[in-house]
Amino acid sequence: MGVIAALVALIWIGILKFTPGEAAGIKPYVEHSFLLSWLYSIISVQKVSDLIGIFEITTGALLLISFWDSKAGKVGGYMALVIFITTISFLLTTPGIWKISQGVPVTDFFVLKDLAFLAIAVQVIGHNSIKNKPKTI
Repeated sequence: MGVIAALVALIWIGILKFTPGEAAGIKPYVEHSFLLSWLYSIISVQKVSDLIGIFEITTGALLLISFWDSKAGKVGGYMALVIFITTISFLLTTPGIWKISQGVPVTDFFVLKDLAFLAIAVQVIGHNSIKNKPKTI
């Protein structure tokens, strides 16, 4: 079930990346990211968002295909790993992402939820790696 949640989220959020509002919404995260900020020097804010959206949709599609094809699942799992490590890195690179609420540090929870999706990506990789191992007698 976790894989289904991850693939739905990736495809849905990937589609949103093609909208100007989402492109503007992710800009503060991307422009401070040591992994992604360089993209803004070669393409526009909207094109960066489109590129991320294509990567997310492709990853979601590969996770869906993983139910029938373990090689696609393994590739999708590694792509998801890249996505979720990248978004989790925003917790370290985005200024002002951490706030104190009633004495407790809090952050943008849309980034924090990616910890669970990161675990699912690792599970998908493991599951699809086991499928590919030759059977011994």
